[in-house]
Amino acid sequence: MRYVYGLTSALLIGGATASLVAGYPAGAQVAQNDETHMRQVVPRAGAPESFADLTAQLQPAVVNIATRQRVEVQANNPFAGTPFADLFGRRGQQAQPQTREAQSLGSGFIVSSDGYVVTNNHVVAPDNRATLEEITITMPDGTEYEADLVGADPASDLAVLKIKSNQSFPFVKFGDSAHVRAGDWVIAIGNPFGLGGTVTSGIVSAVLRNTGGGAYDRYIQTDASINRGNSGGPLFDMKGNVIGINNAIFSPTGGSVGIGFAIPAETAAPIVAKLRAGEEIERGFLGVTIQPVTEDLADSLGLPRNRGEFVQSVQSDGAADRAGIKPGDVVTSIDGKNVTKDQTLSFLVANIKPGTRIPIELIRDGRARTVQATISKRPSEDELRQQQMFDPNAQPDQGPTQPDSAITDKLGLQVLPLTPQIARQLGADEDTVGLVIGAVDPNADAARKGLQRGDIVLSANYRETASVSDLESIVEEAENAGRDAVLLRVQRRGGTPAYFPVRIRR
Repeated sequence: MRYVYGLTSALLIGGATASLVAGYPAGAQVAQNDETHMRQVVPRAGAPESFADLTAQLQPAVVNIATRQRVEVQANNPFAGTPFADLFGRRGQQAQPQTREAQSLGSGFIVSSDGYVVTNNHVVAPDNRATLEEITITMPDGTEYEADLVGADPASDLAVLKIKSNQSFPFVKFGDSAHVRAGDWVIAIGNPFGLGGTVTSGIVSAVLRNTGGGAYDRYIQTDASINRGNSGGPLFDMKGNVIGINNAIFSPTGGSVGIGFAIPAETAAPIVAKLRAGEEIERGFLGVTIQPVTEDLADSLGLPRNRGEFVQSVQSDGAADRAGIKPGDVVTSIDGKNVTKDQTLSFLVANIKPGTRIPIELIRDGRARTVQATISKRPSEDELRQQQMFDPNAQPDQGPTQPDSAITDKLGLQVLPLTPQIARQLGADEDTVGLVIGAVDPNADAARKGLQRGDIVLSANYRETASVSDLESIVEEAENAGRDAVLLRVQRRGGTPAYFPVRIRR
């Protein structure tokens, strides 16, 4: 399970294993949620009187998952920096790496009679310092089995395990989450706080909820209680279908506050099928850095709100670059599908097979146009993190900071022409054309947008800013046109140019 604090996520793994006893049919060859069973146990339409029959039918297929890991840790010398440092360990020998044992605990559910189990990747995948040594599956009646990791997909946070046994197990099937509606009743079965076999109920609070976490950031939101250890457990509808996999919570306290997130079955089922088959998970990739079209961006571009996503930068020689997509474009449609808040550019592209040629509709300089792009293969999560590294602390070593009154009054910025000497100090090419920011008013919108001393303003509203008067003229024209913001393209040391919509002070 992962915490979601605004845009920040943290894994929810932990606790000691505990199990509750509940019987299950031995040798079951039909899914626990098969229609022939469910007709007699599903609650009546409307508010259910009880979830007891439904729970009794489904619970045998929900399991607890515990892992044992070996983690390498630094050998700290308590006498470091003192004359007694050599007394720690053997004199004259370098300290050997030390290891410690770590554990994690989560939930999962069996999806076939031969013992394949679905859970979250973060339940079973150790971090970069750890080696996974053992996985233990605990059934509702307390029986324990060892399991192997068949496959894992960090991007979607899904993993498939296989119980080491030849016997038949009770299992459940994925349902169709595409028809789930806000307000539908759901139940979650899992292992919160190490309390095995716990059942909670609630409703679907929202569908296709986007929390800003990547290509597969589309969740079913529910108020059914989800807590530490619920990771990987199933979310059932009232017909016993697995419509989601419990994955994350929004919580300022560390516990459930009624906002939980589950990976939709329509997203999970195809990935699980490929992992079971040992197939590589390939996703599409465009090679752009994007952001939503916010109110400020829309004002600076003169566009309707909530339309498409804004291209901040384009990866050199990537799919977008080869298609002619440029920084500053607003992508509105991918292969005939509109780019929306619930159907993001990242999600749409990730679900396109690499090598596919598709049309992309975008807006550039206020005009609609269409380009053709051949989608490339998405890099690994580690490779993506390396590509997105950015230095937030760049500052010039020296340079004048005399304010220009018009720019200071309107944008809250002190700017000066970029000379070759200043460009060298900032790590930019000597022939870079623009204005360098000498200071930022902390009360201005520019400060709220993250602009800082040493940033280079390359353009404003798509026009070069070779002089202070250039920027003054652009701001004046924007005001006369009734715009409330200007779009600045900014170069920061160690990063690629990015766009910042900055509101004009009246």
